Amino acid sequence: MAEEQPSNFIQITPFMHVQDIEPALRFFTDVLGFKVLYRTDGPSYAYVEREGCAFRILQSTEARYGERDFAYYIDVRDVDALYAELKPKLDARPPGDVVGPKDQGYGQRELLIRMPDGNVLAFGAALKKGQS
Repeated sequence: MAEEQPSNFIQITPFMHVQDIEPALRFFTDVLGFKVLYRTDGPSYAYVEREGCAFRILQSTEARYGERDFAYYIDVRDVDALYAELKPKLDARPPGDVVGPKDQGYGQRELLIRMPDGNVLAFGAALKKGQS
C-alpha cells in the first residue's frame, strides 16, 4: 500500500494592505491581543497571529497587485509542487493571470492566480533560512 502524503494546504491567511503599518500593528497587538511573529522594513510587512488565526499586513499606497486585488492568501507546504499539479490548467489561463512561483523579499515563495472576477488567490510557503 502506498504511503499517504501529508496534506499540502495549511490555512488561509487574509492579506491586508494598509496605508500605514504602525497603527495597524498597534490595533492588532494592543486591541486584539495578536503577536507580531514576523516583521520587515522595505517593504514594510508583518505577520501577526493569535491562537492559530493570522493576518499578513503590507504597507502599501495601493490596495492592488498590479491590476489585481489581493483577496486570499493560502499557506501551503510546497508552492512548486502545487504549481506542477495545476500547470496544465494554468497554461489555459489568459496571459498575465498567473505570476510565479516567485521568491518575495518578505520571506515567502508565492504563486498568484487571478480569478475570473479579478480577485487574486496567493499561494505561499515560507522560504527556508538563507533562501531568497
